[in-house]
Amino acid sequence: MADVSERMRDAFEAVAIDDEGRACRDIPDSVCREEPRNFFIHAGSLALTKSSDGLIDPKLVLSWLLTELAAPVFLVGLLVPVREAGALLPQILTASSIRRLPVRKWVWAIGSLVQGLAAATIAICALTLEGAAAGWAIVLSLAVLAVARSACSVSYKDVLGKTVSKSTRGTATGLAGSLAATVTIIYAILLITGFVPRMTLVIGGLFVAAACWLIAALVFSTLFEEEGATEGGKNALKAALADLQYLSSDPQLRRFIIVRGLLTTTALAPPFMIAAASAAGEGGFEGLGYLVLASALAGLVSAYVWGRLADRSSRKDLMLASLVSMVVLALSFWFSLTGWLSTPLVLPVLLFSIMIAYQGVRLGRSTHLTDMATAETRAAYTALSNTIIGIVLFAGGLFSLIAGVFGVSVVLIVMALMCAAAVPMAYGLKEVQAE
Repeated sequence: MADVSERMRDAFEAVAIDDEGRACRDIPDSVCREEPRNFFIHAGSLALTKSSDGLIDPKLVLSWLLTELAAPVFLVGLLVPVREAGALLPQILTASSIRRLPVRKWVWAIGSLVQGLAAATIAICALTLEGAAAGWAIVLSLAVLAVARSACSVSYKDVLGKTVSKSTRGTATGLAGSLAATVTIIYAILLITGFVPRMTLVIGGLFVAAACWLIAALVFSTLFEEEGATEGGKNALKAALADLQYLSSDPQLRRFIIVRGLLTTTALAPPFMIAAASAAGEGGFEGLGYLVLASALAGLVSAYVWGRLADRSSRKDLMLASLVSMVVLALSFWFSLTGWLSTPLVLPVLLFSIMIAYQGVRLGRSTHLTDMATAETRAAYTALSNTIIGIVLFAGGLFSLIAGVFGVSVVLIVMALMCAAAVPMAYGLKEVQAE
């Protein structure tokens, strides 16, 4: 057993510790001794759930599935807002209840379990229903999945902050992203080859996603987490209102939320990029395998690098991600006007680039918020910022109205300008890793 622990520590130091040999900075010695095991439990659990995310991707996979099932376009358009906003909006009402629990890993484990069951339900609906019935059933199942994900999200950063030291958190999440991307790449290659009928492969992928979530719940339950503070476990609505005071008392939190709000474009942009390509003559979802491959490759080649950068400066991570997003969306706008989006492989390359930026935004904001907050404020900061961003994402449905009135190209340039505005806002964030 000692040999196993020693090999695990050697692997941990090789993967997560740089030349400076940074030791545990903000976790107790008892947890520090368990950090190598906790690090790999985090990386393994997240790799499984991120693999599920790639297999069930609402922006690509579920959108294609509902289209094939002849669901109304309105329901297809609900997928991304339901998934994104549903995962964020409930958090400010659940943070207080979670705060009452001295050990919070069980919240994440149960949330992962529910997501697995919801994914299996989506697959069953796809097998047994079609048309509007299939569309509504899948959207409602996705809503359940999103709410379960919200519980995972609001508890995760708190658990991560208690079980892994500040210097290695971004590396753990970045490593998980790279591992998950490998799974999604294999899936994308199968879609491209056509050896298995696409519908069979997509539904099979949904069942695999369900299994990954269930296994992740089991793995995460083995995490070593000491009991934490439970103060502040008040009525959910009162707690939500009380958390609002952080917006006035912490200007850095306000700035961080503005940056996140501006960069929601990286999550919302892909469907509009696909729509612009369709308008230019490209087959939209006909190249589903290439689109999934582009998204997965972006995670594989960038997630670990973004995670390492975030451990050193999440502020610079967000600035760079903002710049990349701005350039990609500006090019998408220009190519939509010139018709170059109909050129083969142009759309996958652009999606590859925007997903690289998306990985940077996700890892940068997650690491920045975890390191910016204290043990006492981390859960409240997470719930408050996520709820506000959920509202922003839900309001992102307005982009569909803009596209309908002014065209998809206008949406793309508006998104590019939002990313440009995020650069100076991110510049004003503190270097929280230096504190």
